[in-house]
Amino acid sequence: MLFRDWLANWNLSSLKLSVGFLETEWRPDDQDRLAAWDLYVEMLTRVITQPLDDTHGDEAVALESVQSMFSSTREILKVRGPGAIRFAQLAVVVLNQVVRPFTAKWHRLRVEGAFEADAQRSVFRAELAELQITLSRYASALADLAGVEDMSKVMPEGGSPTDAD
Repeated sequence: MLFRDWLANWNLSSLKLSVGFLETEWRPDDQDRLAAWDLYVEMLTRVITQPLDDTHGDEAVALESVQSMFSSTREILKVRGPGAIRFAQLAVVVLNQVVRPFTAKWHRLRVEGAFEADAQRSVFRAELAELQITLSRYASALADLAGVEDMSKVMPEGGSPTDAD
């Protein structure tokens, strides 16, 4: 299977990747699977894939949780090393193309006091909900890469922690 075909399975084909990279054979190894599991667990237990009820949570804490994907992913990449190159190729693209634009925008707005205004908090939550759709697809892809059942599919509808993290 080609990498582009594997991405299409998870509706992640909108990621901008070089044609050569997309045409490579998708052959993850054990280190890729372990790295995928490590990040999958992080994602599944955070607001980045779980609904944030309008009456609960804190926007600043939610933003910090999204930002934590960078440190979590970096640590996994360091621990798993070059043996997890397929995981790294996917994870770095998702961080830079999906997560970074969101965190860069909202970090600046947070510093400027955006979370003190109801309207801005609502905009943040709406944009977070959109980000969660893409990151949930990514988490499902990681479950597949790890060779495990996607536990986000077995959670009850709306069943999530009310905490922002």
